[in-house]
Amino acid sequence: LFTADLFKYLDFEAEVCFVKLASYKGVSSTGNIITAIGLDTNLNDRHVIILEDIIDTGHTLSQVLKILATRQPASLTVCALLNKPSRREVDVNVHWTGFDIPDEFVIGYGNNYAQQGRNLPHIGAVRPAQSS
Repeated sequence: LFTADLFKYLDFEAEVCFVKLASYKGVSSTGNIITAIGLDTNLNDRHVIILEDIIDTGHTLSQVLKILATRQPASLTVCALLNKPSRREVDVNVHWTGFDIPDEFVIGYGNNYAQQGRNLPHIGAVRPAQSS
């Protein structure tokens, strides 16, 4: 959703390629990167902007940046809708950030918890259930 909305405002020709990566199981990062859909586009001498829904620990983005840098793009920059700087474990350079958010698990606007809540038109925090 973030990519589609952002593209409405670009004033230059652009191509979109999706790479699906995940490091979460439930609400916790596993630290392991799972590539579900790979990148097969030639990036040599092209300007690449990585669009991220959320940057948390930085591990996933750091690995993606290393992989993409080997494909010799003309430039490689990062734009994130949401950023959790308090969770950062790996230093990554984020060129554009929509919102810095606290350390809460969020859903909506493309983000999900156990594949639920992705289609909400807003972003909200998931609160743990209170035990009685």
